[in-house]
Amino acid sequence: MELIAQKHCSLDIQPEQYPIVGKHLLIAIKDVLGDAATDEIIGAWGNAYGFLAEVLIGREKEIYAQQAANVGGWNGYRPFIVEKKVPENNIVTSFYLRPADGGELPAYQPGQYLTVKIDHPETPTSPRNYSLSDRSGTGYYRISVKREPAPKPDAPGGLISNHLHDRVNAGDQIHVGPPCGEFILDHAQAGEKPIVLLSGGIGVTPILSMLKTLAHHKTTGPVHFIHAALNSQSHALANEVKDIVKDAPHIKTHVRYSDPLPDDMSQKHCDSVGYVDKPLLDELISEEHAAQAAYYFCGPKPFMTNVYRELKNRGVNEENIHFEFFGPRQDITQG
Repeated sequence: MELIAQKHCSLDIQPEQYPIVGKHLLIAIKDVLGDAATDEIIGAWGNAYGFLAEVLIGREKEIYAQQAANVGGWNGYRPFIVEKKVPENNIVTSFYLRPADGGELPAYQPGQYLTVKIDHPETPTSPRNYSLSDRSGTGYYRISVKREPAPKPDAPGGLISNHLHDRVNAGDQIHVGPPCGEFILDHAQAGEKPIVLLSGGIGVTPILSMLKTLAHHKTTGPVHFIHAALNSQSHALANEVKDIVKDAPHIKTHVRYSDPLPDDMSQKHCDSVGYVDKPLLDELISEEHAAQAAYYFCGPKPFMTNVYRELKNRGVNEENIHFEFFGPRQDITQG
């Protein structure tokens, strides 16, 4: 419910929209059930929807109020200027954003995301969520966007990601929603137990925000950062991680490539070859730490499904497993 409420607030969903959705949901249920859609069944569905709507509206009201009350906070969409546009590799670009009105920026939790609303010149689009890839308190917001390729030769690539890469430049203005999301680093856990951060591909963005926050606040507990990528060409933000660990001996990092280029190992771009699996976790995280640690992970669905399975096989309690996935949680936990 919290994931849904945060998602709704990121899209500026309002209470008056719920009856519209409810009306057409019941029509759709009637279409699917046909003669089985008795008045009693449709009434029960209506009651269930009404109950859930009431819970969500109440929670979303709290989130909106909190967003507006934050120093520099706002609701809806606010114009931002792209201060810098920095290519991280051939498929990932970072956008540094500052409010167009020169006002303050509210703090955010490491792991949260922004919503970007683009008036696309060719076709209407819905807003997109992009994880914040830096720590809070820098004076800017940063998102690092992967150019989504076409799924097949005759299909278009990611509409908004390609638009951001190709048409949005430093000095341009975009509209941004306030930070949202329930995938956040628990600072209390960081002081009490080892932290294990796992990322795959562009899933590094919220995980990097967590890593930079832990390093900035100089937490002294053990931190393990494990990243999976195809190779050095697709590995984004690698130098930032290297800079972090120079002054943080309690942070241990490991990079694993599944399809390394010929010189990736000799140039020390990665530490090993393969996938994030049980032998790697056993090697990097001691049995003592494994039982106590809090795990945070994000990446492609197969990566996340595999990590979740390996953690459960290791006996990790559900309360210590945290992940970001823009879809049904069951897709990961039952995958």
